[in-house]
Amino acid sequence: MKKNNRREFIRMAALSGAGLGLSRRLPAWAGEPPGTADQLVPPVAADGLDALTPVMPVESARPAAFFMPNVAGKFAPGGPAFVPRRAASWWTTLEDILWPEKKVVDRIKRRAENFANANIDTAINFGFHVRFDFANYFGQLHGYYANVCEELHKQDIKFMEHYSCNHVERPRGEEGLRQLQKTQRHHVLLFHDPAAAQYAQYEGHYFNDCCEIDIRDGGRGYADYYALEVFCHNNPGFLDMHKKYLQRLMREVPFDGIEIDDMCDYAGFTACGCKYCRERLRKDYGHEIPPFGDVSFWGDTSLSDRSRWGNYENPAFRDWLRMKSDSVADHLKMIKSTIGGIPLMTCCSNAGPIVLNSIALNLEKLAPYLDFFMLENVGINVETVNWMIMDAEALYQKDVAEKRGNAPAITISYMVCEKGGYLGWCLGRFWGVANWSSTLYGRLEEDPADALEVEDIMRPYNHWELHHSDLNNARGKDLVEVRLVTSSYCRENGWRGADVLEQWDRVKAWSALLLKNNIGYRLLRSDELSDSKALGDEPTPLILDGVACVSDSQFRALQSFLSKGGTVWMAGPFGTHDEKGFKRKASLSDELRKSRYKNLVMVGTATAGDPLKSLVSEGRFWPVLRQLSGNPLWAVRIRFYKEGPAIHFLNRGLVAVPHPTIKENAGLPVLKDFYAEAGDNNLEYAFDAHRLAIDRLSVKSPELGENSRLVTMRNGRDGQSILQVNLEGVETYAVVQQNAIPGQTI
Repeated sequence: MKKNNRREFIRMAALSGAGLGLSRRLPAWAGEPPGTADQLVPPVAADGLDALTPVMPVESARPAAFFMPNVAGKFAPGGPAFVPRRAASWWTTLEDILWPEKKVVDRIKRRAENFANANIDTAINFGFHVRFDFANYFGQLHGYYANVCEELHKQDIKFMEHYSCNHVERPRGEEGLRQLQKTQRHHVLLFHDPAAAQYAQYEGHYFNDCCEIDIRDGGRGYADYYALEVFCHNNPGFLDMHKKYLQRLMREVPFDGIEIDDMCDYAGFTACGCKYCRERLRKDYGHEIPPFGDVSFWGDTSLSDRSRWGNYENPAFRDWLRMKSDSVADHLKMIKSTIGGIPLMTCCSNAGPIVLNSIALNLEKLAPYLDFFMLENVGINVETVNWMIMDAEALYQKDVAEKRGNAPAITISYMVCEKGGYLGWCLGRFWGVANWSSTLYGRLEEDPADALEVEDIMRPYNHWELHHSDLNNARGKDLVEVRLVTSSYCRENGWRGADVLEQWDRVKAWSALLLKNNIGYRLLRSDELSDSKALGDEPTPLILDGVACVSDSQFRALQSFLSKGGTVWMAGPFGTHDEKGFKRKASLSDELRKSRYKNLVMVGTATAGDPLKSLVSEGRFWPVLRQLSGNPLWAVRIRFYKEGPAIHFLNRGLVAVPHPTIKENAGLPVLKDFYAEAGDNNLEYAFDAHRLAIDRLSVKSPELGENSRLVTMRNGRDGQSILQVNLEGVETYAVVQQNAIPGQTI
């Protein structure tokens, strides 16, 4: 069955399936069905408490080392003027263009009051999305948004603008028009007919002249499913047009922040062949774009999956991809220079896989110009409950944000039904990021009869949070026991192993293992792998699985780390190619083996087995937290706040209940509800009290309402303590936190 969603759209090189983060499937290695999980529990004698002395054949099996972060909670100098915590979409309809009609003005005031009553602190525009389609109506549109800002600011709510700048809607024929109305109503659809489109322009720049050029036939660059004609990021006319629009928008609308969407190229590998792109490739990389069909460059273009086009063995093709993502980054740089200190965000439904090359989406190149970082995580169909496969993406975004001066990270959670909103709220808390809640009825052919407003869905959860667990996640820091290396070099160079899997597949496999075993981890990216000081600043092991593309500076930093006693778990291949994708004469792993580093541990790949199990059983690694009894499907994440640690629980065993009649456009049922697999929710964990000091804990959850439960702790042997957590009556999410004064924020 064909899946129409943004990730599928990316996978198909932005050509045949699209949408906003709706569907995902678990790879075979990413996790078992609910009820079959097998957690790592080192042997514990049957007589319980007094027999908690673990088997430790290796002297360093239980290091005191794990990463206890600094939780002083300060942002980098010059950081954002505000930090969203409870955001929601401010949905618009075509009728709003009639502002200042009285009912439009009244609706703005009423909704702003409802947002305030729901404790929403940031409203993010959604609608009038493909912005230059509305060029003839910018006066009314900006008047509407200025009125929105006025009413929201009265309620002490921030407003973020949000639009897509580099497209115009151009459905082709009646069939395309009908398909657009079935799948993209949330954009608010009002566009030029083919005759008028020939003359459509803004600030003297005709839209047709700003478009990319299709390399195949010389036509305008086109993204089929979205029915978009695509503007070129290197076209000076387009860049001038966008800059002038931004300047006007800032004059006319007092917005507090802005998300400029789709900083990528949805035309995929079919574009762009305009003179500006050809000149840039020639100037920056010394190459020419060859005719389409040149197999040495374009690869097998008969493949229906266009993300598989291109010959990554050809360095000119790899450089062309770099040029494309450079161009997008330069456009974003221009945007940031125009808006100055106003916080800037863009969308990023993925950050790790090779398929992103096909649409020139490279978060690490965009990061220097962003103030907020946003990940699309939860969709609207039944596969939404498989949230685990997005954990690595979430932590990738968090690491990028942290390296940008602890910039705010935000996850957008789509929903059609109320329980989807709750799951998104839970994920925001589990990941330690702000939550942007967003209904997405426009992805359906028509609104459900029982459709709720987003503020009504989120009100009870926001209220509960403020009264019972107002954790400031923007200043919390995860407990880190291991660092998992993800390689942008492998992605940019299209590296795949003999098993056809990419390095990101290996990252996701490790993420699944670490998540199932409640081991705190973070992602370590290519820049940090080159920094010997940064590697040594934390005492935690590095995990390198399939890091084939390695620079000389990365190799030297890794050698330094190992020579100073740092621990590396490595699964090959390693260092078979350099950072530009050129094959090395000899693998760098051979050189590492010759050095016989004491703490270099060679393991199998996580995509073909469970290397973590042997590391624990052999005493090479001792987790901070080990589950002794109870339902093993509870994922646990420990996070440090200024006043102390909190432990977040999120169920991995959720089972979707499909909506009986409503399906999203890929044919999958919409998520109506979910429940948890039955299990013993009286949980017991052993933890090392020397490494994690916790006391005076209570269990809290929206599912317990106003009630909380004390957590029982008792002493074990050899520095171990036992934590007993009663989650009976909780199916989805709970937090264990220190007892605080009512109303205290921690």
